[in-house]
Amino acid sequence: MTPDEILARHGPREAMEYDVAIVGAGPSGLATAIRLKQLAAERSHEISVVVLEKGSEPGAHIISGAIMDPRAITELIPDWKEKGAPLNQPVTGDKFLFFTETGATATPHALLPDCFRNDGNYVVSLGNVVRWLATQAEALGVEIFPGFPAAEVLYDENGAVRGVATGNLGIGKDGEPTANFQLGMELHARYTIFAEGSRGSLGRQLIARYKLDEGRDPQSYAIGLKELWEVRPEQAQPGLTLHTGGWPLDADTYGGSFLYHLDGNQVELGFVVGLDYENPYMSPFEEFQRWKSHPEIRKTLEGGKRLGYGARSITAGGILSLPKTVFPGGAFVGCEAGYLNSSRIKGSHAALKSGMLAAEAAFDALVAGRRHDELAAYPAAFEKSWLRAELDKSRNFKQWFKKGFLVASVMTAIEQWLLPRLGIHAPPWTIHRPKPDHLYLRPAAECKPIAYPKPDNVITFDRLSSVFVSNTNHAEDQPAHLTLKDNSVPVQVNLAKYAGPESRYCPAGVYEFVDDKGTERLQINAQNCVHCKTCDIKDPTQNIVWVTPEGGGGPNYVGM
Repeated sequence: MTPDEILARHGPREAMEYDVAIVGAGPSGLATAIRLKQLAAERSHEISVVVLEKGSEPGAHIISGAIMDPRAITELIPDWKEKGAPLNQPVTGDKFLFFTETGATATPHALLPDCFRNDGNYVVSLGNVVRWLATQAEALGVEIFPGFPAAEVLYDENGAVRGVATGNLGIGKDGEPTANFQLGMELHARYTIFAEGSRGSLGRQLIARYKLDEGRDPQSYAIGLKELWEVRPEQAQPGLTLHTGGWPLDADTYGGSFLYHLDGNQVELGFVVGLDYENPYMSPFEEFQRWKSHPEIRKTLEGGKRLGYGARSITAGGILSLPKTVFPGGAFVGCEAGYLNSSRIKGSHAALKSGMLAAEAAFDALVAGRRHDELAAYPAAFEKSWLRAELDKSRNFKQWFKKGFLVASVMTAIEQWLLPRLGIHAPPWTIHRPKPDHLYLRPAAECKPIAYPKPDNVITFDRLSSVFVSNTNHAEDQPAHLTLKDNSVPVQVNLAKYAGPESRYCPAGVYEFVDDKGTERLQINAQNCVHCKTCDIKDPTQNIVWVTPEGGGGPNYVGM
């Protein structure tokens, strides 16, 4: 039974009315909600704000490095320290190492580009920061509904966004309502703010419907993989941040890695691979595990214990790929739009700032009695903001990597170290991207297979044991949220031409080709999905479409 048939049989849906509905309780969505309520209190103007969150709680699906620049949170909540925000560990030192397979060369601190300097920043668990932001929002009167994914955009008779609908509950694998069936709910709003994060399922639809990416460079993404470890006390260096480049990635692949020391003998380490990589035999997960075997990383981890694992796509195209962020009735904030500064490996401050700017535009529109129009004041305010200036400085960062690691390193040093010291705050040249990430994948016949070592289950691990420590869970009796436009494509095209890259780019073992009575077929283990969206981005035929599963499903990250 299709969703429309279910609605026809069981509808109409219950509807609730709000001034502003926000999709996603991440940093940008919560900043939007908080700023709206702050303005309402300052100006004695009552407004209603609701936030939908697909995770089991705010922060459950949040994963990031993370080093946090406190500039935006200080603007949003000036007394965040007094209110107990979990920014507990200041950065105490920065290191950048270029790796070979067994060696490492340090960049002298005096020559370290500005994007890798973290004076005044904090090493944080972004999930814990988000949980704290949620308490601040609720204290101001924001309604937060965890476990309720927004599954559908609602439009009015003029084609403007008028809200969203949550997904139905209790649908079986066969698509039929079960005994636990509950019809989804509609949330109508004068303005709807989309803060789904990278490659949002509704945001993708809105970009296509309103042609919001016309005249922009194709968006570019990366996959970020992360682990949280408890290390031996003698290896703990609270506040030290380490970034590395080079091995194990080849010179033509965008990427890098990090190891950040938290307090409490914990370190968070991660690996980033641009999803414009060319070799279909590459496995970002296996590259991450191999990176941990480097002597500089292994010495920190030996004798320690892995506590958590996760993965997420990163919207990394920067300002040149930023779509139009407003449309009739709504706006994009945070990584839904792509405000992350990939050169700084930071997005939380940008997410907070974009949410604040959108909130200020929406509040003025509400006070003026408007609804369902474009919040033009939001992109106008962005153009005048410090965030715009920061992103413009880094606009070429990822594009240089298509010219090789050496060229990228030299040009990053010029743009991020030399030019600022000459009083030039943005490069006077621009490098554009010609095509989206999935078109860079080359046929397997043109590429060399990569032999990855087996995990030792001490420092390196396999994907299934990693998914286990991500606390990922989906109800088994529900339709798969990883859908195929054409069931024949995985074998006839992806396997035949590209050696089945979905079995390698997925960091959770969702996709595997199995022998079924002498013929290959793609098996989708949707219950393993950590909601990273990599398949939705990297599938060379764009045949895989990620849709929202039943509410509360997916990872439940702790301390990530």
